[in-house]
Amino acid sequence: MTAVDYRGQTTLITGASAGLGAEFARQLAARGSDLVLVARRRERLEELAAELRDRHPIQVHVLAMDLASDDPGQALAQRLGQLGVHVTSVVNNAGFASFGSFHQVDPARLRQEVAVDVMAVADISRAFIGQLRTAGSGVLVNVASMAAYQPNPRMALYGATKAFVLSLTEALWEESRGTGLRVLALSPGATRTEFFDVVGTERAAGGNKLASPADVVRTALAALDRRNPPPSVIAGRMNRVMAQLARRLATRRQIIRAIGRMTAEAV
Repeated sequence: MTAVDYRGQTTLITGASAGLGAEFARQLAARGSDLVLVARRRERLEELAAELRDRHPIQVHVLAMDLASDDPGQALAQRLGQLGVHVTSVVNNAGFASFGSFHQVDPARLRQEVAVDVMAVADISRAFIGQLRTAGSGVLVNVASMAAYQPNPRMALYGATKAFVLSLTEALWEESRGTGLRVLALSPGATRTEFFDVVGTERAAGGNKLASPADVVRTALAALDRRNPPPSVIAGRMNRVMAQLARRLATRRQIIRAIGRMTAEAV
């Protein structure tokens, strides 16, 4: 495989109103891809769409949607069919976390977290992967997290949802080999986005330095451009080093206890 040519493609991006989603939109627009921007906040999407249309000769469609609703994949596919828009790439970026002891988190919030972080990713991937494989020239990127690689006390559900995303996406990577579709699970560490505003505390990062969204997205696009793209990539050299060291030098019990101590300080 050679580098991805995004010219003439149409990329659907969820969670596109801010953070990594907006950064994916900017970098893919610069590479020539038309875009479908999806999030709840229409005003923010329209502002970003206007910016991108002004800077690049591309088409940008805006769809305001709550991905916690039933069957978001089918709803998006139906709406895009009505607009005559054919998607060739997808970036499933939307997601959020809850911080605190599991038994103290509002059950309604937990259900919404599963709906957005798990069900929407699976549903949208399933709704579009057939046409992505037929197009054979695009990408499917599902945003996981460093939290996918071990249990996360006080962000227990979030870590579990991202482990699901990582496992699902790596399986789809294997299933899609030979189709021309490049599938990638992107695992950022702590990143300077609105994520911690939603969580409620930046201390949930465990004292780690926050990466820039631009660097995280560049990592993903560079991985997709490889001659033999991997099924997953961790953004940030130190994150990759720490993940390797943890697997080699510490037991699972030690890793869980260490993360528990770090997050306990943020409570």
